[in-house]
Amino acid sequence: MVLTYALEPNLTPAAFIDILVRSTLAERRPVDRDEVIQKMLAQADIIVTARADYRLVGVSRALTDFAYCTYLSDLAVDEAFQRRGIGRELIRRTHQAAGLHTNLILLAAPKARSYYPHIGMENHDSCWITRAIS
Repeated sequence: MVLTYALEPNLTPAAFIDILVRSTLAERRPVDRDEVIQKMLAQADIIVTARADYRLVGVSRALTDFAYCTYLSDLAVDEAFQRRGIGRELIRRTHQAAGLHTNLILLAAPKARSYYPHIGMENHDSCWITRAIS
């Protein structure tokens, strides 16, 4: 198996939804709303993919000002490919693309809370959110 990583700003909505489903992140993303998924991809500043023999097995999607902060809004790795360092490498490459001088910020999915300290990220005890109005 050959693993390759790339910046893929033109990742298709279908491919993005597929990896969200295979990673379980689809449980917390609007995968049933095509127009929202399209905007999520179109407005992302950085999209990094991981492919195993050309098959999409991971993706990170980030928003950044390229100066101070980078918000890693989606990190998804196919469940069958987890625990192989793919998530860590996607994070590293996302941060590198934004600039290592930026602060990389993410909100952990409930199932992934224990993962981030394991790869050296610091916990921040203050996060505030105003939920979307449906």
